[in-house]
Amino acid sequence: MFPPVDTKNASAVASFVEEKFAAMYPGASLTWLQTMFSDIEVLFQGRHPDYAAVDLRYHDLEHTLQATVCIVLLLEGRHAAMVEPRLDARQFELAVSAVLLHDSGYLKLRSDNVGTGAKYTFCHVLRSCAFAASYLPTLGASDVEVEAVLGAINCTGPTKEISRLHFRDPVERVIGCALATADYLGQMAAADYPDELEILFDEFQESDDFIHLPASRRAFKSATDLIERTPIFWQKFVLRKLESDFQAVYRFLARPYPHGSNPYLEAVERNMITIRNRAASLRRPA
Repeated sequence: MFPPVDTKNASAVASFVEEKFAAMYPGASLTWLQTMFSDIEVLFQGRHPDYAAVDLRYHDLEHTLQATVCIVLLLEGRHAAMVEPRLDARQFELAVSAVLLHDSGYLKLRSDNVGTGAKYTFCHVLRSCAFAASYLPTLGASDVEVEAVLGAINCTGPTKEISRLHFRDPVERVIGCALATADYLGQMAAADYPDELEILFDEFQESDDFIHLPASRRAFKSATDLIERTPIFWQKFVLRKLESDFQAVYRFLARPYPHGSNPYLEAVERNMITIRNRAASLRRPA
């Protein structure tokens, strides 16, 4: 089964993460992870007093859970490989916190009844950091820990170059690379990724409309344009990012490490074949 847990089921993903954590760090408390998962589900489902339920169809709770499963598998592989610097239990908790919060910036306040959270695409990383900075201290996170989570979330911005960012600790850079990697691979490896590209375009379009971006500066002119360019985006942008800027931490997803198959890369490549075929049919005269 790929991925090894149903990413539509938040409780199943929480149990999966807790099981991996307990195996990697025997005796460590599960309280922080249990609280994080409970609170994120409340937040995205609209049971938070200040925020409405997520109203996006692409960057929804499942997208966050897909990235969560991916980063946990990546960190599990890295832990088993005994690569330095090692992540301790608290750093693992912070990595999971970062992935669970990395798209909280798409959520709207209850008073915001115009459009969907997609309008915040251009600033969702900043909004995610703002939410995390106000939320994590309520759980007892220190200023240094909050800074580590914000640094990791900041790595998910598509224009960010992690190699140019400053980190307090080498482990924080590892977490940032892992989160950025999981953010891409979690979604692009999903079985329904080819089917959701039109939905993704709609989110981009709403954001562009919201900030009044001229047509000449928009990344994609149509859903067809996005579909046709996705394989190039994977080959020329994402793969290069994974290998260099993200320090090739995707390799820890190989089972067994280091020379086993990488189910995430294999799933993305299958999706690219599907997308290329669809793009070819769209170009074919009726």
